[in-house]
This record gives sequence, C-alpha cells and structure tokens, in this order.
Amino acid sequence: MARKESFAVIGLGQFGASLCESLVDAGQEVLAIDVNEEVVNEYADRVMRAVIADAQDEDALRDLDIGNFDHVYISIGQNIEASIMATLIAKELGAPDIICRAENANHARVLEKIGANQVVRPEHDLAKRLVFQQLNPSVVDYVQLSKETTLAEVNVNNPKFFGKTLDELDFRNRYNVNVIIIVGANEKVNQMPQAEDIIRPHDKITVVGELKAIRHLNDIVG
Repeated sequence: MARKESFAVIGLGQFGASLCESLVDAGQEVLAIDVNEEVVNEYADRVMRAVIADAQDEDALRDLDIGNFDHVYISIGQNIEASIMATLIAKELGAPDIICRAENANHARVLEKIGANQVVRPEHDLAKRLVFQQLNPSVVDYVQLSKETTLAEVNVNNPKFFGKTLDELDFRNRYNVNVIIIVGANEKVNQMPQAEDIIRPHDKITVVGELKAIRHLNDIVG
C-alpha cells in the first residue's frame, strides 16, 4: 500500500478533477480548492476536504496551511495569471513540492523560473508520447526522468540479439544505454541482470539513457 501523504489540488477543471479522483483511489488525503462553488460542492463528498477559495489570495492559502502539504498541484486552466500567483504564494508559504499545469511553453518557462518543482502540459505531453510510440514501435513504454535521461522498456525482436549475453552485446558501449531489467516472454522478471545473463527471443529490456540513444536502439532491436 502506498505511503499516505497530504495533497492539495488547486483548480478543479478536467485535469484537477482527474488528479483528485486518482489520489482518492490511491488512498491519499486530498484538499480540493476552487473558486467555483458549484464545482467545489461536487467534490465535497469525494475528498478529505473541499474549499471555495481564490488561489490568488495569500491569506486564504495561508489559512488552509498550504505550506505544510507534502504536495501541491496547481491545475488552474486558462487563467495564467492566477496560476502564476498561486505558484508564487505556495512557494512563499513553504510548500516543498509544487506541480503545475501549464497552458503553453512560455507559461511553463515562467512557472519553472518562479519555483515550480515540476511542470506538465498534459495535451502536449500526451501528443509527444503518442507520436514517439508510433515512430518507435519496439518501445513498449518510457518515462523521461530528466532532460538528459529517459527510462524505456524495449521489445527485443531482432534474432541477432538472441542467445547472447549482456557482456557480448555490450549495450553500454555500443548503444549508450544501461540495461537495468530483463522481462522474459514468460513474464519472469530479472531485476538485477548480470553480464552473463542471456537475451532470449522477445525479451523486454528496461534501459536508461539519452532519448536519441533509445531511438537508435529501437531501430536495431525491433
């Protein structure tokens, strides 16, 4: 079971509402905040607490003790000014982890500059993910850990890899990625692969490396 933490979700549009539902399903404590009374009433029975408040009102957020929540999601939609002000206030009140939804690249840049720990652009990120997976069919799934590092699960379908050890294939030097997990066709998981472990037909390997290296690997193993 996931460790219980405290979450505040500011802005109950489509994205914020989805966050609340996912957090509640995971057994987490959620404070839901929106300026719209009708929306807040809709979530009153679903979360730990739902409050009508203006995210640009520092006194209101201080009274809600925003700075002491483990995680603060600022998911305000098209009101970019309100999003920026809420982020500034949450930061000043000491919130340790602030995750913001951005409308566009410039909005994201501003949020990062003023102290957001993470900025997401749901529609943009989903589009990139769909296109990447369509253009790299051997990549089952991936997570961008940073601007430089990506973790991806890749199907090995190229017979040239079958029956060879990790040492023989030398993924690190040949393809600039590190293999950290091997999942066999029988779903058996090898979480600490060693140099002598063998790649078998249609294994899935989890690798870490730069995105361009993973794209290159996709072209070779697919």
